[in-house]
Amino acid sequence: MFITLEGGEGSGKSTLLQALSARLSADGIDVVTTREPGGTPLAEAIRNLALHPPGETSFSPLAEALLMNAARDDHLKELIRPALVRGAWVLCDRFADSTRVYQGLAGGISPSLLSFIEKDVIGPTSPDLTLVLDIPVELAVQRRIDRGSATDVFERRGLEFHENVRSAFLQIADENADRVKTIDASRTVAEVFDAAWNLIAKLRNGATLS
Repeated sequence: MFITLEGGEGSGKSTLLQALSARLSADGIDVVTTREPGGTPLAEAIRNLALHPPGETSFSPLAEALLMNAARDDHLKELIRPALVRGAWVLCDRFADSTRVYQGLAGGISPSLLSFIEKDVIGPTSPDLTLVLDIPVELAVQRRIDRGSATDVFERRGLEFHENVRSAFLQIADENADRVKTIDASRTVAEVFDAAWNLIAKLRNGATLS
């Protein structure tokens, strides 16, 4: 299974990813956890460039999209596809939906252009399930402040941008209801985990996701 976690900054993706990985591993499942951009040495180098451009510079949305897909191409070839071929489950913090949101719906890049690029980069390797962690932007900002970690180029953008990101993820969930499920991430860590695990349990049992 290939499961991706999506959502805005501070929505709790990394925390949920580790909890799901631990639970699946306890059930005897071979689990690979990874992230985008990143996951391989080459993709991690691109991640650093994309999230922390030199000086006070910034990339255009188109340049960002190209960087993300360059990293994704290597990530898929070197890590994700080999893991899936050997029968492992892959849990990924962000994937193509983030590019569609950040550089597409919120950044203004044509969806048709992104789809054209994805056709060659992603091919048939699409997630079996995508969990969108939805949280009010103000609460997410407070979580990032409480976390106290260094910010990147996306986290430093204004509230309007992050509101657009949130709306774009909800739009993707609405348009891809068979694959994308939204979870209220304003709840406790345990409640978010239970909601996610319920969906994964249905996936494992072959039940229809609802």
